Amino acid sequence: MNSIKISIPSLIENIKIIESFIDNAREKFEINDDIYGNIMISVTECISNAIIHGNQSNKNKLVHLELKAEEDQLQFIIEDEGEGFDLEQLPDPTSPENIAKPGGRGIFLIRHLTDEVKFEENGKKTILSFYMD
Repeated sequence: MNSIKISIPSLIENIKIIESFIDNAREKFEINDDIYGNIMISVTECISNAIIHGNQSNKNKLVHLELKAEEDQLQFIIEDEGEGFDLEQLPDPTSPENIAKPGGRGIFLIRHLTDEVKFEENGKKTILSFYMD
């Protein structure tokens, strides 16, 4: 199994670094276009959540990203240094009272674009899985 790790300070402009990381992974692991788009959106959304909600945009706190590559699967593990969150308390972005709100769709999107998503350590750690075939 191949593993690559990167940590970034919690500044939203560091999303560019994550995009480059994903682009490099695309070349190294020969990720096809369909999966690449899902990975780019899911991972950058998850990193944004970790920066803004997890670490409260505190540049002294880091967001950690690890890519684990197996023969048939890629896993992106995102960890922040925040307090975590209660997944059950998140509002449903598809309910009528939330449909017109500008935010709140990140986890909904992530769940639909990944093959599997797990939230661990009270939401401070997220594992996004994508199957390669």
